[in-house]
Amino acid sequence: MPEQRKDGGFLGQPTWLWSFGALVFGLALSAVAATLHHDALERSQAQRLERLAERSFEAIETQLRTCGLLVRSVQALFLSSDSVTGEEFESIYANLRPREQFPSLQAMAYAERSDRPAPDVEPDGREHYLTTLVVPQAGNQGLLGLDVASQPANLAAARFARDADRPVMSAPFQLIQRAGTAGPNDGVTIRLPVYSAGPPPRDLAERRAREIGSLAASFRVGRLISDALPGETRERFHVAVVDVTGGARLPLYEDGGDEAAARAGLGADDPAYSHEIAYGGRTWRIEARPLLVTDPSGWLPELTFGIGVLASLLLATLAWSIAGTRARALALAGEMTEQFRQSEERFRALNELLPALVMLAHAGDTRLVYANQACRDRFGIEGDVSRVRLVDLVEEGRLREQVAGLAGTPDGIINETARLRGANEASFWSTLSVSTIDLGGVPHLLAVANDITELRVLSEELSYQASHDSLTGLHNRREFERRLDAAISSLDEGGPPWALLYMDLDQFKLINDTSGHYAGDQLLGQLAQLLSGLLPPDAVVARLGGDEFAILLRDVDESRAVAMAEALRTEVDGYVFGWEQRNYTISTSIGVVMLRGPGLSQRTLLAHADTACYMAKERGRNRVHLFSEQDSETSQRRSEMEWAGRIRQALSDGRFLLYFQELAPLWEGERADGVHMEMLVRLRDENGQMVPPGAFIPAAERFGLMPQLDRWVVETTLANFSGLHPSGKPVKLCAINLSGPTFEDEAFADFVLDALERHGVSPQRICFEITETAAVSSMARAVEFMQRLRSAGCRFSLDDFGSGMASFGYLKNLPVDFIKIDGSFIRNIETDPVSYSIVRAVTDIGHQLGLQVVGEWVADERARDLLRGLSVDYAQGFAIHKPEAALCFRERPAG
Repeated sequence: MPEQRKDGGFLGQPTWLWSFGALVFGLALSAVAATLHHDALERSQAQRLERLAERSFEAIETQLRTCGLLVRSVQALFLSSDSVTGEEFESIYANLRPREQFPSLQAMAYAERSDRPAPDVEPDGREHYLTTLVVPQAGNQGLLGLDVASQPANLAAARFARDADRPVMSAPFQLIQRAGTAGPNDGVTIRLPVYSAGPPPRDLAERRAREIGSLAASFRVGRLISDALPGETRERFHVAVVDVTGGARLPLYEDGGDEAAARAGLGADDPAYSHEIAYGGRTWRIEARPLLVTDPSGWLPELTFGIGVLASLLLATLAWSIAGTRARALALAGEMTEQFRQSEERFRALNELLPALVMLAHAGDTRLVYANQACRDRFGIEGDVSRVRLVDLVEEGRLREQVAGLAGTPDGIINETARLRGANEASFWSTLSVSTIDLGGVPHLLAVANDITELRVLSEELSYQASHDSLTGLHNRREFERRLDAAISSLDEGGPPWALLYMDLDQFKLINDTSGHYAGDQLLGQLAQLLSGLLPPDAVVARLGGDEFAILLRDVDESRAVAMAEALRTEVDGYVFGWEQRNYTISTSIGVVMLRGPGLSQRTLLAHADTACYMAKERGRNRVHLFSEQDSETSQRRSEMEWAGRIRQALSDGRFLLYFQELAPLWEGERADGVHMEMLVRLRDENGQMVPPGAFIPAAERFGLMPQLDRWVVETTLANFSGLHPSGKPVKLCAINLSGPTFEDEAFADFVLDALERHGVSPQRICFEITETAAVSSMARAVEFMQRLRSAGCRFSLDDFGSGMASFGYLKNLPVDFIKIDGSFIRNIETDPVSYSIVRAVTDIGHQLGLQVVGEWVADERARDLLRGLSVDYAQGFAIHKPEAALCFRERPAG
């Protein structure tokens, strides 16, 4: 043992040696901490860049497929007519407005197949495609008369499209109409064949024999790719896209040129993110290299090292002081021991109070060393915690193996959503984080878990509601269309045939009119259970809306599909619905469409199903009708354009009416300020009978008539503003519904402002209602439209909130004043705890954003009281006020 000196030090151990050792040790620890911090930041940055690159690849692929759908939609015009005129071609282009979604679109053209290079030239025995139709004409006149056969890349695409009967994309080539203009002359075409009228060609020989022309859309490929890329991608990556079909490497797009390439360090060893897209017979390779962007958090490791250096200096100073005298060292050691003990006690006390589940376990056998109070209570641990192993608390075997394997990975970490359970305890969902730490040279596992069972149940409930009809529990229209697309994809890949059954109840309106909508809802729910019990387990059953149902049957032939439809019709026909001392007999008309072979489209199939169901009703109802090509010709005059013509005629004849429904404030202080009402549109048919909105509104939306109808509602409401309410009460706020296509009309805002001025109506008394789905689908256009009218004083309400894809985050970007909670949540608020929680959450967040909240579909006083208890501002529904005709329409004769 070294000899002790009188000054309290030790011989052979000078004071400076103790201080120097402490300083070196502290600096080493600081360097290690800074290095680990730097590595963690680099890993996080790499993960963010990888996710951004994947999102960019998906955006370009989605843009390509959407371009193909554009050409497919125009092809439908040629399939429905043996001869398409230039006016018809320009009309469908104007209705589609493709350049709003595809600024890169150069032209759409139809080339007629011919055996001569020009109309006035004798046949030369070769195959030619003469361009006869082009839109838009401005800037593309040079295409008229162009022989596609003169462009090898274009001709190859046309022939491949004909033989494959699917969209085919050309190799990049020089667009003729771009010759001599500024900018790159990069171009590609997406083509589809046009066949002569008749059933689809069965084989390659028939496709070649019946081809009459080729339909193409030409794009500036650089602009197409640039528009698809997220803005963040161009800030963080140098992006290059090349066509690598057949081993070639044809450049398509490069972002930033030489300067961006230099910033990306293209000569360095950093790997690029790459992805290949196969579409239309071509293969594109996308390469993305990270730009040399300064990381705003890059100084944090330096801060960590600086703090460590400061701590090391303090530690060295402390060691110098401790080594000074033995008495001071003993006193200081005792003081530090006490502080450490108190710090440890405070740390343990804090952990005991944490709601999170905190566990510390040996890395070898995963036996617990420590568990806080929340953990012991949640897992039912009593007494010695070492009797419990961490891996035994994890329910999934794969995750248990991962936790056990962390002992051999010093830097290992696990972040998972997992099911946990203790002995004799029910399992629950949690977020589990497990990492390795070293305590006294012994490896341990630190685990932190948070119970998310309630949140997961709510998430699953919201996901279920997004894909299911709240009334019947069947799939909703959106989910059915997704399943129908999947069936079409399986047919494109050579899968078995499918059958689509489209059901419409006969005289369902009679039950609603005689016994009320609640009785109709009960009938729909019972029929949903009946249908589910009759169909095979793999059948897809959905309620499309109103009294319309759709069914998808897999791997069935025509006879089996018709037999299944007849069985359903027979069961419904024999069903007796009893309601309040009345019995109703029900029947249904069913249309059957067979799905065979590739190349089908969702829109066409649904139109065929609607046609078949219509024919079943036309032929006497309560029957099954199998669709055939002849049906579409027979019902073309009656079905496809019938409602469009009737709506236009009703506008011309003045047969539309305005109804209104009042909203009641749930707080007494606002009752004296006037009436808050929503305007509703109604229609009288040619015989003077009222037509429900559900019959003509979908048709108006389908044929693009909603902007015209919305203009009528706005003009009529403002022109009769002082004569809307029969009581003569002043109107505090009048709500008017707008469809999505309406607020995309650039001239509509000017029309509203002009009408307000002409009729002398204060903009502060007008509130426009737009649906959540329409607002989110065109966010930028919606915000621009709303801000234009809000600057004049108008207000806006977000209708049907919660029924679509939006989240609370969109509310921060949408300039709205009111939120209307979707009625499906209000209807079940008395019996469904999840609906109650959703209404409360929407109300609280709406109020935090300074918005007023409206609950619709309020059917009774109990629901009204519950909404008042949740601080909802307004209520709307039959319990408040039933819709009635506006005063200005009370004396108008029918028809």
